[in-house]
Amino acid sequence: MSNSTNFHADFIRNIRSKLEELKSDTKKAIMQMEEESIFWSPNEQSNSVDVLVKHMSGNLISRWTDFLSTDGEKKDRDRDSEFESTIESREELLKVWENGCNAFFKAIDSIEEKHLLQTIYIRNKPHTVLEAIIRSITHISIHVGQVIYIAKQVTPEDKWTTLSIPKRKDKK
Repeated sequence: MSNSTNFHADFIRNIRSKLEELKSDTKKAIMQMEEESIFWSPNEQSNSVDVLVKHMSGNLISRWTDFLSTDGEKKDRDRDSEFESTIESREELLKVWENGCNAFFKAIDSIEEKHLLQTIYIRNKPHTVLEAIIRSITHISIHVGQVIYIAKQVTPEDKWTTLSIPKRKDKK
């Protein structure tokens, strides 16, 4: 096995693992929230958890559906509507999140070594597949952090289970 083949396999495995972690952390945060809190935002300029998840899902579906042959900003994507609160339940929100993540998983699983340096387009701008993957993981990571931050804000401290190492517990 060549070094490039090792890189490809390791990279895809790591990206897949990171997306699994982000997907799981998002779901764990949402599951700890009271359902009505999912629709809360601190002000008009900020997004609620349902809007953040809807946006992440819309982004992943647009970017990773037919990504080798079509621009990542699909003509049928209505990005502005992703920022409107239209989700009606936690269950619906989790299905939306699942659909977005599945689009990315399907794309990741289809990437061969030869694709990593292939040029694709997002909003008519060229990116290698490698760059586009890193761009997506970065984008999703930012929004997952926002989801977790909001979830922690609206969930009583005694009902919140940390998603990482609890404060002052890293010595154990």
